[in-house]
Amino acid sequence: MYTTINESGILNNYATEPQLYYAEYPNQEMQNRYKFQGAIATLIVTTLVLVALGVS
Repeated sequence: MYTTINESGILNNYATEPQLYYAEYPNQEMQNRYKFQGAIATLIVTTLVLVALGVS
């Protein structure tokens, strides 16, 4: 067992690290959902810009 001691003499005063995992490439359904969300976001931003230009 590996132990560490800090300046105050406390043993193992460090957080445990979580197990790492690698992200997986999104499947076709998730890619389509991301495309749809991007289209909706673009539509909202474009609408806001046009309304701001129209009001001013």
